[in-house]
Amino acid sequence: MKTIIHERPGVYSSYDASSTILSGKAVQVVGVAAKAVSGATNQPVTLTSYEAGVSAFGEDLPASPGMSTLLRLLFLGGASTVEAVAVSGEDYESAFKALESLEDVHIVVCDSGELTVQQVLRSSLEAASAARKERIGVVGMNKASSSDLTGRAKALNSERMVLVGPDVLDANGKTLSGVFAAAAVAAAIAVTRDPTIPLNGSELYGLGGVSELYDDNTVDLLVRGGVTPLEAVGGTVSPIRGITTRTTTGDIQDTTWRELTTILTADDVIPAIRQSLRARFSRTKNTVQTRGAIRAQVIVELENKLRAEIIDSYGDVVVAVSEEDPTVCLVEFSFAVAHGLNQIYLTAHITI
Repeated sequence: MKTIIHERPGVYSSYDASSTILSGKAVQVVGVAAKAVSGATNQPVTLTSYEAGVSAFGEDLPASPGMSTLLRLLFLGGASTVEAVAVSGEDYESAFKALESLEDVHIVVCDSGELTVQQVLRSSLEAASAARKERIGVVGMNKASSSDLTGRAKALNSERMVLVGPDVLDANGKTLSGVFAAAAVAAAIAVTRDPTIPLNGSELYGLGGVSELYDDNTVDLLVRGGVTPLEAVGGTVSPIRGITTRTTTGDIQDTTWRELTTILTADDVIPAIRQSLRARFSRTKNTVQTRGAIRAQVIVELENKLRAEIIDSYGDVVVAVSEEDPTVCLVEFSFAVAHGLNQIYLTAHITI
């Protein structure tokens, strides 16, 4: 608004209004690979607001939701920093590679519900995590039945992949593909500071409902099949339970990595210890004294996680020289993750 200047002495003011969606207070960075209306492709762009995303990539057409729709849901959900890469044509692999090169990305989403694209994303996440850049991916499908979802989870079968369903409704009641529900779930994960807090019941912002209401039997099948199911209660959309797609090891049923909190806790504890040691022992000797100091520092970090209730306990910390290379120090330890509380069973004994 233009300020009107008068000759009369006094204090004057003006104001304007904006629908800006600013960044939130999420501690984790989200990576996005999606088709965009404009902007350079295969180049990460750091964004801290939805408006910055629209400026960089344009605003999606109503009939073709993509980059800006994902960004809107992420920032509404509290994301603070998003690394966004526009996809060139159908070349999602190059976009994922661009995100893979970044150090601080923790969660990745995309606008594709295709299996082949999600498998490429899975490979990228595994490669980045193996290179000490741990991260997970959150994905969805379009118009998928419960059997479609469990089949997709089986095809992905990774503790680093989270599959959500069903499709959702936007704030105006328009149906959105499950890939956009994945963005809302990614934001909910990003704002959770304690990795052991379950995702159950977290409010997903920017959504007006779900396209299908699951009954208890369907929820059981989805959870056991590696799918994170969503529900709408009282106008609020939220995950019923946070689940990864990892349900088997080989051909054997395995629930070790089923709970999302398990991989999030591992990705919290191990990098914290790694970073602590890197900061303190970058230039030193592999001596008895140094190895003792390394062991003490690992215990300090584990005690910190124990006090924060991120782990339940830890075992003995063993530090030794590698028999194959005297310049290598081997550190071995174990810990038990603290589990989220999913259910409480009551048994009442009534005397009459």
